[in-house]
Amino acid sequence: MSNPAPSALSQSPIRPIGIRIATSANTSANLQNVVAEYLKEFGVLDFVSFETAETSIAVASTVPSVSDKDTNEVKNRTAALQVSLSDQAFARWTPNFNTVDLSQLLSSHFGSDDSRLLEKETLIAMLACPIGFDYPSFDEFESSFRIRVNIAKAAAKTFLSFDAYGAERPEEYWHYDEEKGFLIKSGMPLIEALRLATQPGDDGTVYSFSCYRATEYVVALGIAQEAQRVNPVLMQQLQAQAERRAIRSGEFHEVFMKEYGSRENPLPAKYYVPGDRVWFKNPDPESANALGFEGSWLFYIGSGLFSDFWKRDKTFTLELKCLEIYHWRDSTYQDQQGVYWMDEQRVQQHMRQTEKSQEQYQAVMDKMQRIQDGRGIYAEGGCIDPSREYTRWVRPGTCDIRLSDALDIQ
Repeated sequence: MSNPAPSALSQSPIRPIGIRIATSANTSANLQNVVAEYLKEFGVLDFVSFETAETSIAVASTVPSVSDKDTNEVKNRTAALQVSLSDQAFARWTPNFNTVDLSQLLSSHFGSDDSRLLEKETLIAMLACPIGFDYPSFDEFESSFRIRVNIAKAAAKTFLSFDAYGAERPEEYWHYDEEKGFLIKSGMPLIEALRLATQPGDDGTVYSFSCYRATEYVVALGIAQEAQRVNPVLMQQLQAQAERRAIRSGEFHEVFMKEYGSRENPLPAKYYVPGDRVWFKNPDPESANALGFEGSWLFYIGSGLFSDFWKRDKTFTLELKCLEIYHWRDSTYQDQQGVYWMDEQRVQQHMRQTEKSQEQYQAVMDKMQRIQDGRGIYAEGGCIDPSREYTRWVRPGTCDIRLSDALDIQ
């Protein structure tokens, strides 16, 4: 992770920044009405405050609204509408920027059977952001929110076979090219191909992935679902790119992702928004030599839970993930060729043993729930990343996803 945060502060504020939507002085009242109506649909309007602010992001030339999708840009506008949790709501829902307990609090308030609980949790967590999410229009904010929900839902359904060395895909939809990676077969729908590769259901084939590649497919699915809804050209470009060359690894991060939080201004250890892509570092240098165990890429899916792609219908709490990574150090071995491997059954045994001792368990949590050391450094850091990742913009006129192999599609 190397991109700068959307907005940088020397230290976390005592109250949230939330989101900032670019506007102009003579249209901010109309924008506020649009945002208020949207939040009212989800039952969270009573929890927010509106303020005037500034952003360096370009503003749409017309007032963003649910019905008006004109997003022609006008440069050098810095006025913004800031929407955040009110002081009372912040203290009630996300005290000290803790969002891992948010869903439980919302369930008590709205009822656990509320069909839009994930959406409400996502909105409130975004409105509690200590750094601030900046958008050039209401439409981009709405799409960013919807993509987060798409990703959280898809990650919760994803079940794969971990393989750091090999990979498989549904043969009806995919073929492999040595140079270009796994490609969608011509004419096969991208969304369905991504879904089938990652969501086998109860009886479907489970395909092999590394953890980072798996997160790429879940992100791509979330973006494609929203592009299909709001930006047909982007959807066609995504389809063409997937048929021509796979975007992977560092390039994927640059093309599709934004980052918020930094080493200089780290996010609070318990602040997560559903749909966040998160990196948990293995702070033990020896066990990090085992391929695939340098750390763990996963998603925050809401309800205090993180995705576990490798076990059907299983998830991690923050504490459970920290405990698992800690005991990688006790479960690594080398074969006769000197290659490091992980005994995952032994990991589970160590975890159960530690959980029996409150003193030992707390010592592990104190060690692991620290901000991780920098890349290549193994000193006093824990496993918590100072930043999180979310997706770039997708709306016509403000979309900043550039697909180098599909630029011919306009």
